Amino acid sequence: MAQKRHMLVLAHTGRQDALTAASAVCDQLVNAGLTPVVAPEQADAFRSHFSGDLSLLGSEVDPGDVELTIVLGGDGTILAAAELTRGSTAPLLGINHGHVGFLAESEKDDLAWTVTQALAGEYDVEERLALDVVVLRDGVEVYRSFALNEATLEKASRARMIEVALEVDGRPISAFGADGVVMATPTGSTAYSFSAGGPIVWPGVEALLMVPLSAHALFARPLVVGPDSVMAVELLERSAANAVLWCDGRRSVDITPGSRVQASKSLEPIRLARLHPGPFTDRLVNKFSLPVTGWRGPRE
Repeated sequence: MAQKRHMLVLAHTGRQDALTAASAVCDQLVNAGLTPVVAPEQADAFRSHFSGDLSLLGSEVDPGDVELTIVLGGDGTILAAAELTRGSTAPLLGINHGHVGFLAESEKDDLAWTVTQALAGEYDVEERLALDVVVLRDGVEVYRSFALNEATLEKASRARMIEVALEVDGRPISAFGADGVVMATPTGSTAYSFSAGGPIVWPGVEALLMVPLSAHALFARPLVVGPDSVMAVELLERSAANAVLWCDGRRSVDITPGSRVQASKSLEPIRLARLHPGPFTDRLVNKFSLPVTGWRGPRE
């Protein structure tokens, strides 16, 4: 007997078009002989659009038995999916129902084709570097999380800067007042880090980024370090304001002066399903609508 297949379907439940598309995905999975798997917290929203049988992740289907997660939404929804499925080997296949959708693999007009490819297993799996993020207070770990895009230490009060010291591999780089510091992955180099003036790093490059936010300092340039480096930001005791640590803009914890935030390459990457093998350069041009008119390319 063939092993029963399971695919998890996640959607931006605040978008009716995403839920409608999720219902169409569920229909297609059912027609292929699968029972769609959904997250318990999204079950009611799904049932308002889909009348067929659904299996609940966790209580009815073990996350380890899911072969693929189909995500309908924007990059934020895909980041939420990465959080929900952390620890699973199932890759994420994003169908864009947001704005830029840098992490999505296809657009909503290609919905049926995308699911057909998923059912046939016609996709490659790309591993993306993630960050392990740790908060230490007096040498004691008080918080731990991960980030696919970035971990950002930023001021908690709009009125006051925070005083920080930057460190790489146990050695200080600089100290200054700033609105915050972004510690990012190559995947996150097109997100918050990019908005703060950081460089775009191709996903195939193993590197980590550290980008100050509105720093009051002569030396406050973005840094790119090796994948085995450990980045750290200390919220100095002299800082007159507390800070907040955000991981992927989704998980937060308050940071008090004297605390230390460390970020390093995680041993557990995020797996993305890829249907289009084209170069990242083309994705960058398409997503940002970059002007390339007049380009002729190399001539032999």
